Order: sequence, then structure tokens, then C-alpha cells
Amino acid sequence: MDAIRIRGARTHNLKNVSLDLPRHQLVVVTGLSGSGKSSLAFDTLYAEGQRRYVESLSAYARQFLQLMDKPDVDLIEGLSPAISIEQKASSHNPRSTVGTITEIHDYLRLLYARVGTPYCPDHGLPLQAQNVSQMVDAVLTWPAETKLAVLAPIARARKGSFEDECASLQAQGYVRLRVDGQMVEIDSMPPLKKNEKHDIDVVIDRLRVRPESKQRLAESFETALQLADGRAIALDMDSEREQIYSSRYACPVCSHSLPELEPRLFSFNNPMGACPSCDGIGQVGFFDPKRVVAFPELSLAAGAIRGWDRRNSFAHTLLTSLAAHYGFDIDTPFENLSEDTRHKVLYGSGEEEIQFFYLNEKGKSTTKRHAFEGVIPNLERRWRDTDSANVREELGKYRAIKTCPDCGGSRLRAEARHVLIGDDPRAGQGGGERHGQAIYEVEAMPLSTCLEWFRALTLTGAKQEIAQRIVREIEARLSFLNNVGLNYLSLDRSADTISGGEAQRIRLASQIGSGLTGVMYVLDEPSIGLHQRDNDRLIATLQHLRDLGNSVIVVEHDEDMIRMADWVVDMGPGAGEHGGQVVAQGTPQAIEKDGQSLTGQYLSGSRAIEVPKRRPVQEDMPWLTLAGASGNNLKNVTLRVPAGRLVCVTGVSGSGKSTAVNDTLSVAAARALNHAQSEPAPYASLTGLEHFDKIISVDQSPIGRTPRSNPATYTGLFTPIRELFAGVPEARTRGYDPGRFSFNVKGGRCEACQGDGVVKVEMHFLPDMYVPCDVCHGKRYNRETLEIRYRGRNISEVLDLTVEQALEYFESVPAIARKLHTLVDVGLSYIRLGQSATTLSGGEAQRVKLSLELSRRSTGRTLYILDEPTTGLHFRDIEMLLQVLNQLVDSGNTVLIIEHNLDVIKTADWLVDMGPEGGDGGGRVVAQGTPEDVADSPESHTGRYLARVLQRN
Repeated sequence: MDAIRIRGARTHNLKNVSLDLPRHQLVVVTGLSGSGKSSLAFDTLYAEGQRRYVESLSAYARQFLQLMDKPDVDLIEGLSPAISIEQKASSHNPRSTVGTITEIHDYLRLLYARVGTPYCPDHGLPLQAQNVSQMVDAVLTWPAETKLAVLAPIARARKGSFEDECASLQAQGYVRLRVDGQMVEIDSMPPLKKNEKHDIDVVIDRLRVRPESKQRLAESFETALQLADGRAIALDMDSEREQIYSSRYACPVCSHSLPELEPRLFSFNNPMGACPSCDGIGQVGFFDPKRVVAFPELSLAAGAIRGWDRRNSFAHTLLTSLAAHYGFDIDTPFENLSEDTRHKVLYGSGEEEIQFFYLNEKGKSTTKRHAFEGVIPNLERRWRDTDSANVREELGKYRAIKTCPDCGGSRLRAEARHVLIGDDPRAGQGGGERHGQAIYEVEAMPLSTCLEWFRALTLTGAKQEIAQRIVREIEARLSFLNNVGLNYLSLDRSADTISGGEAQRIRLASQIGSGLTGVMYVLDEPSIGLHQRDNDRLIATLQHLRDLGNSVIVVEHDEDMIRMADWVVDMGPGAGEHGGQVVAQGTPQAIEKDGQSLTGQYLSGSRAIEVPKRRPVQEDMPWLTLAGASGNNLKNVTLRVPAGRLVCVTGVSGSGKSTAVNDTLSVAAARALNHAQSEPAPYASLTGLEHFDKIISVDQSPIGRTPRSNPATYTGLFTPIRELFAGVPEARTRGYDPGRFSFNVKGGRCEACQGDGVVKVEMHFLPDMYVPCDVCHGKRYNRETLEIRYRGRNISEVLDLTVEQALEYFESVPAIARKLHTLVDVGLSYIRLGQSATTLSGGEAQRVKLSLELSRRSTGRTLYILDEPTTGLHFRDIEMLLQVLNQLVDSGNTVLIIEHNLDVIKTADWLVDMGPEGGDGGGRVVAQGTPEDVADSPESHTGRYLARVLQRN
């Protein structure tokens, strides 16, 4: 069968859709926002493909997999196993990195364990094998008469009960073992749990360090090395300090040695490899003096440090005594005190004792001499000692994050950081120079540099043979990541700093790496966050996936992607209730000629997003200027934004747009205007803020993480709706207040499901199921509450209305109608008021936030910052969004957008183009000016594509 046949699909708003999609082709599903694209691609095709595959597995296997609901469709034929690649940010786990997601980190660990050369962390010399004489000599340098045990480590973090091994050791005459750090006698050893990991050392000998013990020590070491496969431990029994010796690796100067290299030594998620200071996170929390001294312009007495002022008599007494001792005045502003005094207040007096005056219970003054602990050590002690979540939350306000000082952010312990691969190690030459790269250095390279390094890597002899296969796998994966436009990322980049579009392309690269064929891939707007230049490479990657023999179905609005597709399905004709039909389908050329298709009209040029009359930008008008920005890859950037204009920041992926706008300008302005606490990326100065009274940043993070959060609660619509219901005569007679109509509090909600409308049923061997509540049948409220009706509808029915229906229903209520109008203006007429926030896409969540900001009274002096607001928008939706943004600017506000969509870029008053490349090759302002100015810039990649669009217009 060479087609996927769908008959009678009715999922969500689909209206009995029937169509045939060609198999093993690149199919683009497009249409207005809310027209039913995702309902067809994800909730029908993917859900059914996944469900059939999971149903074919055994009951045991099914318990580990999520069983999808059966979509509402009469028939689907010709389905393959389905894989969906969505645009959700991949992980909020700080341990997850680009390397771990793509599994390149696992290959690197294997490579370093097999062909890496370990070096001594202190002397930089390659570790060499030690013989028994060297081990004995090293132990004889310990203090005389030290009580010593020679141990043979026979098991390290191994599961098992070890009964046979213990019996064999007892038969050989051994009496004692050290099991998981505890000394035990073999005959009285408690049984070990076989599913837990254990460390087991055999006690070979116990003796004191004396010169005459030389022969006995040598025999003990020989026995230990034989028993433990070339390893021995010398243990100081008093201090429990131990030294590992190996007949394989050791530093010739300081005898530093390593057990045999294993992949887990290079894992920051394993205690064996993780840096002990930061537990493999690469960052540590600390009490930040800037946060502790919240008001440096005040004196200590007036409250420069919260909780250490006159109102806290104990703390005030301490500071008065401290001031008397060091001769400073506690009424002097903190910032005017000497450096040394400020240090003593914050970090204590060290060993120096000070005379403190205290009042006892009877009010009499007593004196005590002791050192002053210091404000920050005091906070650290309270943080360590407390078990209270509230105390931690309170103290957390004074903490910040910094790079771990021990591992420098590499997340690994010293031993792992000193294993190198690369040029041949020349032992001892050049005074202990290192040759090659450590694993953390390779992972810190941009992916493009990393690929070049592996291609140039030369090893010799057996190492070359071992590394060949591993390097081939690494190179293939790095090539795919570079091909989808991610050459500026590095393998150590934390997953929680990656955008949804980047996460999706990382997963796409991993899929190509797996080399599957005969699979149906369903993708959700893979071009999000991608510059036109990188788009061609992404399309080539999708075509490669198709050429392997897979069906690739993409929900997409990008013009290039639509034109390069084998088959296009245009959904519509409207959004929500007015959508859910196939308006046109066929080749891109056929769609272009179809007069019914809105997409076709934009492709053929019969409809276009017009370039408006631009607002002039002059040098003598107010400007917002960020100077000396140097976060991430920014190279001392100066970003100038004309006030009261629509400004776009453009550039290839990874050129530094988000760092300049979101991490620096937005955070610094929010600190000044909104008194926010966050710390901006480094910059020199920010001028021109006097032209603004507030900053509003609208990003794509979810509007709520629980099903209880919805557009009505987020935009504040729900409050006037509840007040309206509480004002109905019947409700007033019964004494119902607005709280009665909330599903979040007791009273009016259904208590069987606590206002959720669904009940979780735990299924053995199957995932938990959510079934409609038996009592309220999914309506969320109890019967009495649902009896109250406003204009023929109860509260549950109102929450089920789409925005468009609600606008008609509440037309006569200005407070509600105004908020609903703004939701329609941003293209969200199709979402339901009570729709769970967890079902909204990133683009929809961003537009809900935008509508909330639009519904507030505008002061005409607001700076709006938007990050790719066109995500998930069709040409027609973009036209509507631009009208809204232009209204904001016409009211005197400034709108600053990070954007790749050329239809938006061409309408801006001012452009700032960053680049020229991503990663290290970016971080500069390449061109700025009107769209025409940037189009003429030879260095600008954006300008090249923009010139074509402007010519067309």
C-alpha cells in the first residue's frame, strides 16, 4: 500500500475528515492557527500509530509505555510505527546536557576509558605502572609506627551476595574483610543483599610502619596484587586515610595512581566521576554579598542588612560591640565603611576575640570575649543546620549560583579531568606538558569545532584500532547536529537552557543517527527559531529522512518548507469551530493554483503581508542604549533601540540575539524599572531608561503547569465571570459569593474530583487513566452550583465556550468583552476559556500572555520584549499579530522582537542584525538600520534573504 488512508476523522474540531496521504514522502500540513493541523497529524495519525504498536506488545512491556487514547476515526490504513518529535523544551533536569540527550557523551566516556592517557593532576606527568618495590618504598615514607593494613580490593560497586567468594577466601586462610567501609570477620559476616552494590576488600596483613617490615610488606603487596588483579590499598587504620596502588598506572613523582579507567569515571551522573564539591552539577549555591547587603546606601543600624538592624536587639548588640572594637560608626552608610570593616562584618573576625556586651534575663549587662562569626558564615550555618522548608525559602533569597570553584564548571572530579586523548604523551618532556584534550574540553567546543577535531584526531597502534568504531559513531552524530543548524551549541550545554526549536532539532538529529526505515515521523514546526540560511539544511535533513524510506509528516507554516514538500494538506477554512476541514491538498504547485486555499493565495502572491508606511528613525530622538554586553558569545556589543518604534533583532541561530535581548537588556531593564531580583549577563551600561515606565517581557514558557490553570484564570477573565454569576438573583437568594463558582476551593466545586472534572484511576500493567468523574460527569461543579444560570448557561457551559462564542455571549459586559477582544486580536478565537494550560503550545501560551498585557491600560511608555511571537502562526495570523503590535507602537510604546520570520522583519521600523555566524563566529552587530539598509549589507545573512522579499513587494 503506497498511501495512508484516513476515513471519518473527528478528533477535536476535525469534521469527518477523509483523505489519502502518500507514504514515504515529505508531507506538510498547514493552515490557520487552530484549524486542526495538530488534531490531524498528532492526535489522529501519531496517536493511532503509537497505540497500535504499543497494543501489539505483551502486558508486561505495556506497563512501561504510555498507551494513547484511541482517536475518534472510522478507519486508518497503511500506518507505520510512529515517532513524534515535538517542540517541547527537552528537560528541566540540571544534569541533562546536549551530550547526554544525543548519547555522544556515552560514546566519549567509552572512548576516553579505552584509549585515554591518564596524567597526574599535580605534576602533569603520564601515569606509569608501579612495581612492588616502589609501593613498599612509598609506604615506608609514612610516619614510623603508623598502624597499617594492606588490602586487596576484589569488588568495587558490584551487585551480589558474594557467598562463594567469601567461602573461597576463608578456605585460603583469610580472616577479615572490609565490606562497604566496615571491618568484619569472615565467619561472623552478615549476609549481603544481592541486589545492592558492594565494595569488598580482603585484609591481607596488619602491621606497623618500620624499616625492618620491608620484606613482609613486599610479600603482602604481591599477594594483594595477585588477588585484586594488579591493585592494592594501604590503609592508615587510625586516620582511615588510604592510598591506592596499581601495577598499571601511577605518577612517578608522587605515586598518585588510578584504578583501571572505566566509562563511569567520566560520568558526572555517577559518584565515581562527579566532582565531589558540586555533585556533578558544575555550579554551587552561595550567599551573595550583594543580596545580603540589600540596601548598601543605608547604615547598619538603619537596616543595610535585613534582620541586623535596631529592631533585632541581639544582632544590634553584636554590631555595636563590633563597632566599638574596630572603631567604626554603625550609623555610617554601609557603602562608606572601609573595605576591611565591610569584610569583618560580612565574614567575621577570624581568630581575633572581641569583647561583647549582652543583657541577661534580669536586664543586667554581662560581657563575653569570643570571635565574631560574621553575617555570611551565620547564614551558611543556619542553611546547613535547618530542616525547615520555610527557613530555606527565606534564606534562599540571599543565595546566588556560581561556577563550581573546584571543577571550573566541568562537573568532573580531578582524575577524570586529567585523562587526555590526542598527540602522543611524551613523558616528562618539557617539564610535564600535557598533550591532547580532556573530555570536558572536547565537550566545551562548539559542535562545528568538535567535528573538525575528531576528523583530525590521529592515534597510533592498538589505540587507533580500538577508537575507530567509536569515533565513527561520534562523527556521524556530530555531522547530523551540524546539518540541522546547531553548529554553535556545545555538548556540555545544559538542556534547560535550550529552546523548544533547538530541542526538537537535537531529537531530529538523534533520529537520523538511529538510521530507522519504514517509520512515520510526525514533526511540529521544526523550523522554529531557525534562520532562513539554516532552513535549507533542515529541509535537506528531512528529505534525507524521507529517502531512507520513512514517511515524514510536518506541521509547518514556513514558505520554503511548503514549497519543498512532496505533498501539502491545507486545513481550514477558519479556526476552531470554523476549521477542521481539508480545504486543499496536492503538490505545492497545485495548492498555489487553488483559489479556495488561503495558503495558496499567499504562495501565489495574490495575497501578501504589506509593508506599511514606516515610522522615521532619527538620531535626535530618544534611544535605549545597552553598551559593552559580553555575556556568552557577545563581543562587547552595543545595542541601540529607538524609543516608540517597532524594532527587530535578527541573525542566524546562535548569533547572540537571546543573550543580548533576553539575558542582558530585558533583565537589566526589569531590575531598574520593575525592581526584579534576577542577575543580568555582564554589560557596561544601560542608558535611556528614563523614557520608559515599565518593561513587559512575553516569552514562550507555559502559563501554568497544572490542568487547573487555563486562559480564563490566567487573563483574569474568570473573576468578573464569577462575580456575574454571584450577582444572578437566584444566587443572591441562596447567599452564593463569587468563591462558590471557583473550582479551586471547597464550596461550589464537585468534591469527588476536587474540581478537576476527571479522576485518576491507577491501572496495574497499564498507565494511570483519567476518566470523567462519575458524580459531576466532567463538569467540575456540584449540582447546586450548576443550577445557577446566566443568560441560559451555567458556569461549566461558559468555561466550555470558545473565545469567539464567549465574545458574542458577553458582548454587553465591557470588562469581560475587552479582555476577550484582545484574545481574538492575537489570533486565539478558537481556544476554550477553560482549556487546560498544559494543552497549549508554546506559541499559544505566549499569545495568551500578550493578550493579558494588551488588555491592561497602556501608559504609552512601555517597553515590550517578545521572543519569536510568530511561532505556530499562518501568514493570515501574522497579519493580525502585526496589526496588534503596530497599535501598541502607535500608542507611543516600544516593541522589541527577536524574530526570523521575514514577513515580520520587512515591516519593522528598525533592524539590528547580529552575527555573522553562530557561536564563536557570532556575537557582533553586523548591520543596523531600516530593512532596506540591512538588505544592502554584504556581511549580513539576513540582508541576503530580506533583499529577495523586499524586491517581491
